[in-house]
Amino acid sequence: MKQPEQLEILEQRAVLVGVNLNSQKDFDYSMEELGNLAEACGVEVVGQLTQNMERINKSHYIGTGKVEELSGLYKGLQANLIIFNDELSPSQLRNLESDLDCKVIDRTILILDIFEKRAKTREAQLQVEVAQLQYMLPRLIGLRESLGRQSGGVGTKNKGAGETRLELDRRRIEEKITALNKELESLVFQRQTQRKQRKKNALPVVSLVGYTNAGKSTIMNAMIEKFGAAGGSGEKSVFEKDMLFATLETSVRNIQLEDNKSFLLTDTVGFVSKLPHHLVKAFRSTLEEVAEADLLIHVVDYANEKYEQLIQITENTLKDIGVTDIPTIFAYNKCDLAGREIPEVMEKSIYMAAKPRVGIDELVDLIKGFIFKDYIHCEMLVPYDQGQVVSYLNEHADIKATEYENEGTRLTLECRQMDYEKYREFVIE
Repeated sequence: MKQPEQLEILEQRAVLVGVNLNSQKDFDYSMEELGNLAEACGVEVVGQLTQNMERINKSHYIGTGKVEELSGLYKGLQANLIIFNDELSPSQLRNLESDLDCKVIDRTILILDIFEKRAKTREAQLQVEVAQLQYMLPRLIGLRESLGRQSGGVGTKNKGAGETRLELDRRRIEEKITALNKELESLVFQRQTQRKQRKKNALPVVSLVGYTNAGKSTIMNAMIEKFGAAGGSGEKSVFEKDMLFATLETSVRNIQLEDNKSFLLTDTVGFVSKLPHHLVKAFRSTLEEVAEADLLIHVVDYANEKYEQLIQITENTLKDIGVTDIPTIFAYNKCDLAGREIPEVMEKSIYMAAKPRVGIDELVDLIKGFIFKDYIHCEMLVPYDQGQVVSYLNEHADIKATEYENEGTRLTLECRQMDYEKYREFVIE
């Protein structure tokens, strides 16, 4: 038996509204994406209204004539929710609520709702709550009116504690934001400490980036399954599901290759167009993992006919958070669904299918070509009384041959530059 509130969410029927400013190339996809976001919240999309404009109407976002048209469409389709494709200002929200006499939300509140549902760790939950409160602060009046019109469902429940939070006055909300940010700071400090430790260990970092639901977590799990100590099961594997924003938390896994080379693979939140600036700001500490990577794997859903737009959305978001000039491999995933022969490697790109595990070895070979450039082939003669050096190199280098001579152990190996410098005294020139 479903709870009444859950039933109400499932029965929400929405009309989508968007303004095409100066004939934007990606406008149609942006509206399609808005529909996908609505469906991710259990909202049925029953209609759509768009308008071509040179600039947004400051009072109502759309023209006053369109407001009347929207009112007729909304009533005719028996909808109970209107979702706008851009972030509405406090005055636009109030005016639309008043003139349409219905529940109005925008793209930002929709994404915040999804993020709240998906957040699992304390850090992600705090980040989402801060973003929600910062969004709400200037909109308290309009949101209160919306809640009075219809309780429950997307855009109301997504405030975490629900309606009670909207009863807080501005000062108490600001105090709450300050307290949450303090707690976040301590978690961010822990993350930075972990990053410093990883740098000290000199392990290269490879970050998976891309549009949400492109298959980043599937690629990570395929890597863990093939190379990870846990064999792809238990706590080592990461959550994956065919839905928007399945993963919000940053996962870090040590990928140990057969030749004693290893690297850290990170998987973080996926991107969509017009990612709310409140969220980008709140998740900045999480996204710093990407900024400090040695290599990016840009995962692309090749089965999506608009994949080139998705690439552009990801690249624009990376620029927004200050991620530039990091070497990038393009992993065109889900090629099996597009009917392309795989695997195929082309310089900095690979065509693959992570779910059936096709192209994983080729992807790893590409990664190795980028991040292990500083490895040096050499020979070392290590005296027998320095057995700990041989043990270390056996664990951290790729030993090609071992011979035992009068003076000590002769190793033919490939090792990191830092280990070469550390044990240079044993190198045979």
